[in-house]
Amino acid sequence: MTPASLPLQKAVYERLLADLASFEELGGPPRIFDAPPAGAPFPYVVIGEASVSKLPGHDAAAHDFRIEIFSRHAGRREVKLILDRVVEALHDADFPVDGARLVNCRFVFGDIFRPDGGETFRGLLRFRCVTESLT
Repeated sequence: MTPASLPLQKAVYERLLADLASFEELGGPPRIFDAPPAGAPFPYVVIGEASVSKLPGHDAAAHDFRIEIFSRHAGRREVKLILDRVVEALHDADFPVDGARLVNCRFVFGDIFRPDGGETFRGLLRFRCVTESLT
């Protein structure tokens, strides 16, 4: 990982925490986790898997990461509403990252599904952010 990897995750968390604070369904403060605790009430958001790659010839890195939304609301409506808010909060956003400069943050794709036909709907978003080192 690069030095900006953990500060970027923290910055994404803080951005989502601030932007989703008015979204009543996620509670107060909003339920946004790195790893959800056992028995966490639905719905909630998880900052998921991530990968980082250095950009050749630059002191920069590309960060690909997932945001996951979990809901047990009847139907996909709740997941779609949260998904839209997360995209609004992060796509083309400009927010501070300790020790780095955020070049850009872009929404790449989203998907909504119900694994194994169970009762939990899952939204999956993928983002790519580029950071430059400040050193």
